Amino acid sequence: MTDTEIYAPKFAVLLAAYNGMQYLEEQITSILAQKNVALQLFVSVDKSNDGTESFLLKMAEFDKRITLLKMGNTFGSAAPNFYRLIADVDFSDYHYVSLSDQDDIWDECKLWRAHCEMKRTGAIAYSSNFTAFWSDGLVLDVNKALPQRDWDFLFESAGPGCTYVFSKDFSIELQIAVKSSTVLGAIEHHDWLFYAIARSKKYLWCIDNWSSMKYRQHKSNQVGVNVGYKSFFQRVKIVLNGQAFKQVLLISHVCAINHSLIVRRGLCSGRLGYLWLALKANQCRRSRKDRIYFFISCILLAVINPLI
Repeated sequence: MTDTEIYAPKFAVLLAAYNGMQYLEEQITSILAQKNVALQLFVSVDKSNDGTESFLLKMAEFDKRITLLKMGNTFGSAAPNFYRLIADVDFSDYHYVSLSDQDDIWDECKLWRAHCEMKRTGAIAYSSNFTAFWSDGLVLDVNKALPQRDWDFLFESAGPGCTYVFSKDFSIELQIAVKSSTVLGAIEHHDWLFYAIARSKKYLWCIDNWSSMKYRQHKSNQVGVNVGYKSFFQRVKIVLNGQAFKQVLLISHVCAINHSLIVRRGLCSGRLGYLWLALKANQCRRSRKDRIYFFISCILLAVINPLI
């Protein structure tokens, strides 16, 4: 008997679904095929009109590793659906909690690799690189495993939430934060928030340079990969109209760091604050390209939008 047969780490996998019939079966099949681990798949469905609920009911009858949370809710986007999963699932019987989208394809060693890397590094949370793919055959390896910066967690996530794995202890902390927060409904990106909560507490987060999954790109992606001019200008618009920094302020509130220097002097001091933030760009984003964009955006904000 091998070591992995003696000890199989237990994972609670949280999947948020909405009108997922086109890709859901392939996603769930890749989750249930994970090697060297024990898992239970918890699914929360945003009220759908394509047969998603009935399909999942049949899958849950066939495989007892699938648990459906009470259906009929309308969430409107992925973030509140994931907040519901974090709030409602009991994590006490699991070693880890993992997040999943409904339309990707996981490597069969995704969860085992996360377990091994978290044990090796002592991290309480894990994310990884991924391979984006499109229906026309285009494939792109995306590198998220860049050195973390002092304040990067306030301005970006660790990567897509579907690569995230949390320890049980941190999952319970997240659960408490989600249940007690009064501003979650205004925070649009759960993956960004969860990364910020961990890093604001000085917890170790491992970003693996291994690609753990195929990340499907299509017109229904809520965020997707930042590729092409259209995606770039959409993000620039969100920054320059103040929407992005409003999210930062909300996240800083949940993390109880809204009085920190980066928030107080940078985001809440008008033109001079944005100029100060521009000079701190190296501490705010991980990639060199994103630091340049951040610097330029802060300068532009100081000129055209002095108060968020």
